[in-house]
Order: sequence, then structure tokens, then C-alpha cells
Amino acid sequence: MIKTHQILSLLLAVLIGTQKVQAFKAPFRPGDVLPILPRQISWPILNRLNNAADLLPSFVGAASVSNNSVLNWKGSCFYNNTAWLVFHNNSGTQFGGGTLHIKVSKAHSWTCMDLYVFATPYRVTWDYYILSREHTLDFKEWESQAEFEYVKNRGVSIFLMQAGMLGTLQAMWEVVPLFTNTKWGESANLAFLEKHMGATFEERPQPWITNITIEDIHSGDFLALSKIRGLWGGFETLEKWVTGSYAGHTAVCLRDSEGKLWVAESGHENEEGEDIIAILPWDEWWEYELKKDDTNPQIALLPLHPELRAVFNETAAWEYAKSMSGKPYGYHNLIFSWIDTVSGNYPPPLDAHLVASVMTVWTQMKPAYAGNIWNEALNKRLGTQNFSLSEILVEVEKRGSSFGELLAIPEQDDWIYVDGKSTSCVAFIFEMYKEAGLFGELATSIQVTEFTIKDAYSLKLFENNSTRLPEWCNNDADTVKLLFCQIKGKYRMELPGYNTMDPYPHMNERCPSMPPEYSRPVGC
Repeated sequence: MIKTHQILSLLLAVLIGTQKVQAFKAPFRPGDVLPILPRQISWPILNRLNNAADLLPSFVGAASVSNNSVLNWKGSCFYNNTAWLVFHNNSGTQFGGGTLHIKVSKAHSWTCMDLYVFATPYRVTWDYYILSREHTLDFKEWESQAEFEYVKNRGVSIFLMQAGMLGTLQAMWEVVPLFTNTKWGESANLAFLEKHMGATFEERPQPWITNITIEDIHSGDFLALSKIRGLWGGFETLEKWVTGSYAGHTAVCLRDSEGKLWVAESGHENEEGEDIIAILPWDEWWEYELKKDDTNPQIALLPLHPELRAVFNETAAWEYAKSMSGKPYGYHNLIFSWIDTVSGNYPPPLDAHLVASVMTVWTQMKPAYAGNIWNEALNKRLGTQNFSLSEILVEVEKRGSSFGELLAIPEQDDWIYVDGKSTSCVAFIFEMYKEAGLFGELATSIQVTEFTIKDAYSLKLFENNSTRLPEWCNNDADTVKLLFCQIKGKYRMELPGYNTMDPYPHMNERCPSMPPEYSRPVGC
């Protein structure tokens, strides 16, 4: 029986050999055959070769009929690839159909394959190629005049799964655990953020739950939560990755006229399982986070600066909170706080082409859900009403624009959706801040629906003098003293850029957010 170290030695030898002899085509490469080896051998090696980004197709171009154009690109398996589109009417229908020709050659090994996704605004399909030859993909008939015109002018979009079939399956091994409510899932989330964002998770000295004196908490104090396991933990991990935020959810504290402390948040799950805006007594909210929240949230309290606390209009804040209570979470504009630019917000291989294709797939699977997430918001950006996603994509093409440019149009706080104003967790709080007077004359020139959580905690709104923080704020046993109060969590929370940025007109409307640096130009 071959021993583990012998197999590893063999694979290492092949890897080194293929790197040194470039002209020789290897009979196989480690990445091609590792998944068929025993899991305890293959997965640790594959984890070094691939990552979660390999789940995302990369846009290589669009095959078009215009001027007999031919698309060329380098694949993951086949290094020389060409594609072209030919219209036909073999079906004898009104709009006819077409054949996509794809010629692949120069494979890097005998066992590799390339996996592709093909898309128009009206359909998405896929195929894979193992043999060096010309392949065809037939579109029997175009769905409508609009699809025919779109394909005639823009072609069929082609996306490459960069890791191939096996690498894509391996990448799923990194992503799927993010959403599991297990210790394994928690470890996966931490590892993902460390790997892709450069985050650190230093364990704090106990106690990990602070004995809070609630009399020290005031209206307007900001709560930042970082969930690290379960469905919401996985979602927040991906949100953090694309936005650069080191927290994934937020809430805000309010005191009523009798001095009772409440927590208002957008994203509270009600008894029907719906995510809504809610106002909860502090005791109820805190007990849930301590005993019932299975996402293991790390929680920080960010006290308002005393000067801003003095001008915080509690009456106006309460009026706003009550007017929004019970309304749905702000799904309509969720992605638009992240996307500010045509190309500067997408971690590779993400781009606007891929976003459009994902939207197309999701629209086919869940049309009502897709409409709630983006269709209405896209219509507002176009100045249209009730256009479907495919109609939106066609209309953008007619206007000589691009989908990337459409996505980058800033959200407006006064837009009213079918179910009212739409506010994510952070937009809800900052709309309240506007109503409470914290932005002063800048209120009309700042669109808080464009804010990510990182944008929010970076603003100079919070306490900047550690001597004024409550005595219970920092754990006496912890040698690291934070400028805010971490009130729950095993891992020390970090908020890079915390409390450093002055508000200015039209802020956060044109900001890139590329990991891992997440650099932003001045005044974006």
C-alpha cells in the first residue's frame, strides 16, 4: 500500500517538474487529480491552491455577430480559446436563433477541463470542455425581439470558472461552512476574514460579557455587531469582504421621556420570520443577544461625543423611529451602499457583468424576491417604472450606457419604494441622526443610504477621549484599551479608521472599496 508521504512526494515531484520544463505537457497536474485522493490528503493541499473567490466566474468577453468579430482569451485549462456567434433561423420562428462556436486548444494537461457560464439578459446556461476542438452551443430561438436586438448589438456574455470544475467544488468547501451554525462554521468565518481582509481575532481576557451600568448609555449611542457563525454570520462575512467593514450589523440606543432605555434596529426578525424595523426595550434586546442569538455576536457600544449628545434631538429621533417601526428591512438599496463606482468596488473576479448574470439567474429562480432586492431600485436609477431586469438591461444598452454605470448611480434618501422608505441597518440609524440634528446644514447634501457600516463608524461622531468612557467600558484584565466599549465577545473587535472622518457633502457616493487595503480617495 502506498503511504501518505509517498503520494505527497510524487505530487510534489510532478509539480516541480512541470514548473521547470515549460515545453513539456504534463500528463496531469496536482489540482486536476487531488480531489480523487483521500480527503485527509487532498483537502489540505487544495486549500492552498484555491480559495472562495474561485466560486465566482470571470467575465472573458462577449461573442458577437458584429463584423464577424472573434473573441480570444486564455482559459484555466485551455490556453488558446476563440469564440464567435452565428445567427440562424433553423427553428423557422419570428426572431430565429443562433449558434455560439467555441474553439479550445493548447491544454496545460491531459486531464484538465474548463467550465463556462453563458448569459444574455433573458437566459443563463453552462457547459464544460475537455477535448481540444471546436464546440458549439445552440440557441434554438431568441425569446423576443428585445433579446434578438440585445444579442445582435452586445453578444452573448461568456464567463470562465477560473478554478475549473474540481477547483470550483473545492472552493465551495471554503464557502459552504460560512453559513453553518457550528464551531466549524465559526472557524471558517474567522479564517475567511483573516485570509481575505487581513483581519485579526485576538482572544480577550475573560469576562467576555461586560457588566453594564445602563445609566451610562444615552440616546444616539451606536451599537456595532459582528456575527461570526450561522446564516447571518456567513452573509455578514461576505458583506465585510466586499465593503471593508469590520462589523456586519448595527443598532442604536434611545431613551424615552421617562428615562427607559430602548434599542432600535433595522433587521430584527419578527415572529413570522420577517426582517423588519423594530424598537425593543434594552433588557429584551440584551437578553436575546446573551442567551438566544446563536450567531455568537461580538458587540461594541460606540458612545456619541458629548457635544453631539448635547444637540441630539430625542423627540425628533423618536418620531422618526416610530414612523419606521414595523416596516421591512431595506433590501431595496442594500447592494447600492456597496457599489459606488463602475469597477472599483468588485473584488476579482467580481464585476458588473457577473452581477448582471447573477441577477438574471436569481430573477429566473425567485422573480418576486429579485424584484424586491434590485428591480425597483434599478428602475429609479433609469427613470422608468415596472421594467423587468431584462428590460432594464436592454434599455441601458439603448441609451449607450453600461450596467456598471447604472449600478454606480447614488441612492437618494427620499426615494419611496412600494413598501415605503428603504433603510438598511446603518441607513436607518443615520437617517435618525439626520432627523436628530447631528449633521446640521449638511443633512440635505448627504445620502445616508449610500453608507456602509465602515463609513458609519469612521465618521467623527463618537467619543474621542478615553477618560470619559464609562468605568466598565474596558476590561481591567485586558492590556489593550479600546476607544469604544466592547460589551460582548471572545475576540477583540477592531474597527479600522474608527472616528476619524469629518462629514462632508456627497460623501461616500463615489468611493472604491478594493480588498485588502480598502483605500479611498480624499473627498469621494
